[in-house]
Amino acid sequence: MSTGVFRRILVPVASESDAHATATAVRPILNGDGGTGIFVYVVEKAGGAPDKASVEQQEAYAQKLFDGVHTVLEGQGLSYETDVLYGTDIGEAIIEGAHAHQANGIAFTPRGGSRWLKLLTGDVTETLVSSSDLPVIVLPEADSASGTRSPR
Repeated sequence: MSTGVFRRILVPVASESDAHATATAVRPILNGDGGTGIFVYVVEKAGGAPDKASVEQQEAYAQKLFDGVHTVLEGQGLSYETDVLYGTDIGEAIIEGAHAHQANGIAFTPRGGSRWLKLLTGDVTETLVSSSDLPVIVLPEADSASGTRSPR
């Protein structure tokens, strides 16, 4: 068990490129801290309206993302888990998932997107930073070849 700050850290992923970038960025934390990363994908439910894709399609997509995480972390001697979460609000689902997994923090890499798109769809980052009662770590993107953090 880790003696560091983050024994169990929830790590949301949203796309194939994000899964790879996020797993690469969080690898030094897991390696240095000896903690467990809990990588999650949130299936956004429409809340009464038809969903964008079937649950089966979304779960298959999540597995594809988790395969990317596995590719980055396999053979590193790191502890990690994967899970699919469900919710109408992605940020709230992540926070609830962190509590369900007894995580003591949430870590992610920021995702692109215009301010207009964020205004229309809501901003997961804003929800995490303003609503989480757990520490939230925004990781800089890591250089995938070396695992070091890229300067901004």
